[in-house]
Amino acid sequence: MSLNRSEKEAVINEVTSLAAKAQTLVIAEYRGITVADMTKLRADARSKGVSLSVLKNTLARRAVAGSAFEVVADQMTGPLIYGFSEDAVAAAKVVADFAKTNTKLVIRAGAFGGKALDVEGVKQLANIPSKEVLLAQLCGLLMSPMSRTAVVLGALAAKKGEGAAEVAAEETAAA
Repeated sequence: MSLNRSEKEAVINEVTSLAAKAQTLVIAEYRGITVADMTKLRADARSKGVSLSVLKNTLARRAVAGSAFEVVADQMTGPLIYGFSEDAVAAAKVVADFAKTNTKLVIRAGAFGGKALDVEGVKQLANIPSKEVLLAQLCGLLMSPMSRTAVVLGALAAKKGEGAAEVAAEETAAA
């Protein structure tokens, strides 16, 4: 079913606004995926803040023209699903995780920070821990010296306490 001019302009405007807010774009070929699998993928993407869209490639090219995602315009051929995310790794993680379990979803390319990513680049981006995990790791690193110091001081205090108890026992025995 063909779109008329105003519908095409609406799609282009919607995708342009998505691209303006997004940090990452992942492009994947979805040929042969069942509707049920595609529904699972979309639900997973929605829950993680990723916008997945099946677009006409010419409209997608026009929508990303002049944006940081223009670097992958040459990859926009064939039946593709476009994943935009404001989180730097969310789109790559959703698509790469789904591609592990469903071989019919083939990652084509991606873009992050104005640079084109190949398949391996998208997979590497997907392996980066989420922002929450990175913050937790940073807090753990910052707390590690303090907790180690507390353990050492506690051990010294316990040892000193044992020595004081032995001296008190010796004084009572001598008296």
